[in-house]
Parts: sequence; C-alpha cells; structure tokens
Amino acid sequence: MSDTATKKKSGGLAGIVAGDSSICVCGVGDHSLTYRGYAIEDLTEHATFEEVAWLLLRGEAPSRGELEAYRLKLRTLRRLPESLKRVLELIPHDSSMMDVMRTGTSFLGNLEPETCKKDHFDVADHTIALLGPMLLYWNLYHLGKSIPEAALNEPSLAGFFLHALHGKSPDPAVRRALDVSLMSYAEHEFNASTFTARTIASTLADYYSAVTGAIGALSGPLHGGANEKALELIQRFNTPEDAKAGIAKMLKDKDLIMGFGHRVYATGDPRSPIMHEWSKKLAELVDNTEMLPVAEAIAKTMWDEKKLFPNADFYSATAYHFMGIPTPMFTPLFVMSRITGWSAHIFEQRANNKLIRPISRYTGPEPRTWAPLEQA
Repeated sequence: MSDTATKKKSGGLAGIVAGDSSICVCGVGDHSLTYRGYAIEDLTEHATFEEVAWLLLRGEAPSRGELEAYRLKLRTLRRLPESLKRVLELIPHDSSMMDVMRTGTSFLGNLEPETCKKDHFDVADHTIALLGPMLLYWNLYHLGKSIPEAALNEPSLAGFFLHALHGKSPDPAVRRALDVSLMSYAEHEFNASTFTARTIASTLADYYSAVTGAIGALSGPLHGGANEKALELIQRFNTPEDAKAGIAKMLKDKDLIMGFGHRVYATGDPRSPIMHEWSKKLAELVDNTEMLPVAEAIAKTMWDEKKLFPNADFYSATAYHFMGIPTPMFTPLFVMSRITGWSAHIFEQRANNKLIRPISRYTGPEPRTWAPLEQA
C-alpha cells in the first residue's frame, strides 16, 4: 500500500491552509472580508475601484496625487495595439466572451512581455487597462461598431465600460454601482482562479501565463458564471409567488440552484447586502418593479428551506441587468475586477517563492508485474 494512503485529505482542499498572504482575509472576524486590512463595507462606501487596485497591488492606499496620476496612467493605456485588434477580429462572433478574454490576454503577452516593462506594476497596470477594451472592441466589431473616442477618456474603468457599451456617458448612479461591484469582486483570497495563478507563478512562468490560467479557471461554471445562472433563474418567474413555488419544487427535485451559499462564509456573504442595496437603487432608477421582488422571494425561500444565503453573484446579477449589461459579459466583468487580486497574488508568490506541488492519496491497484506481449 502507498505510504500516502493513510494521509489526511480534504475534498477540494476545503479548510487546508495552502500558504501565507497579506492581501486578503475572508470568513474570519468582525469584518468577514478585508483587503489589506480594510473592510469591504468601508471600501465600497468610500473608495473607488482605482484606489482598490492601487491598494491591492502596492499594499497601501494612494495619496490624492498618486490616485490622480494612476487614473491618468490607466486612461492612457486603454488604446489597443493594432495587432491585438487584428487578433480580436479573427475570434468568431459566437465565441464565449471568456475565450475572448483568455486569447486577448495570451496574445498581449507576446506584444508586451514583462522584459519590456520597467517593473511588475507596469505589467499589471497595462493588463488592468486593456481587458475592458479587448472585450468591448471584439463585441462592437462584430456589431459593426467601434469604441467611442469619448469613452476612452472616461476617468474610471466603470465609466469607460458603460460608455463604450451603451455609446453614451452613463448615469452617475449606474457608474457608481458598477464601480462598487468591481471593488466587491476585486479579491477573495485563495479561490480557485487565484490559486491557479499562484501555482503557475510558482513555476517561474511569466505573468501572462499565470493570468491566462486564472481566466481559464474562472471560466468554469462552479467558479465564475454563477451570476449568469442566477439571472437565468430569476427570469424564469414572473411573480414572487411563482418564484416561491418554483424554488420549492427545484429543491424537492434536487436541482442545482446557483448563487447561494459559499465555502468560506458560514452565515452570509458580506458582498451580497452591498449589491442588494445597489440593486434596489438601480431598479428604482430604471423603473423595474418586477424583477427584484422575484429575486428577494427566491432568497427568502432558500433561507427558509435550506438556510442558504445569497452570495455575491446573486444580487450582482440583478444589478448588472438593470445597468443594461448583456448577460454573457457578467463573468468577463469579474475578470476585469479580479485581475487586480490575481496580480497582487502573483507578485506576492514571486516575492517568497516555493514551487507549489501537493501530493495525492493513491487509490489505484496494488503493485503488479507487467506481462510482455508475445513477439511477432
């Protein structure tokens, strides 16, 4: 019997401490999600996504001057190289938008290798700035449109994305709602995509390989994509009564219901009430009185029946819908946000690197002898 057979294991590595990090903690203490010590509630109330990006990457909040310079830097980096545009144009119009993000990022690594940059912050900042333009250029190209010049001059990523998507400067409340969502999704400790990025980085592979791998991990429906499935679920029902009956039946039939519960939180996801409040504001802004009561009825039924709470994806789905964002763009928006956390983890892994190489518990046959085939 293998000497690993008796070693303890955990399904999906649940509860296993796989390394040290100073970036984020979730599911612990009074504030159950903090970035560099700052509670997510505090950040989404008072900060902006650009401030959070700086904080995650550089470890401290920016000064006013640093923030202004950083916003200008990201804004000037938004223009896509012509060769990257040509590659994006070759990606079929019916491709998954996550595939677009993956391919664009991988090709960017050929155009702007790390060796061409002054430091690793430049590499991360350039990627943060270009992910949104990549997706929107590809999407608009296949619609016979282009990114408006005015959108490129928007001071924030949220403003740029909404302006480019809708062809006009967004309502300030909608812009702020998207900014809050980007902050909420920016970082979440050793989740599947982040751990993938750190594992790749631990081999001393380049930055773009680590990010491309992380995008691949996030494309799986058990990690990213839950908000897309949550919206599909909400849209099945017309009234709260329909929702209550429908969810009860799904639970009875043991159907998978996305958008509820979370491995690291016992009683609630701290990001969910934030996006719930913004969903309320946006529903009122767009005069949609039907969808949110349905969503709230689903959430109540899930809690009453299974004691499962809505996670960050559930109410971000309604918020994105009210913003007029197409459902296939939900997970790519996650990429545009989480690139900040991924980058911080890649740099942290490199700073104190050891190859990540766990062991498995062998469950195969006992040792046996190979029987050679007869020679012809």
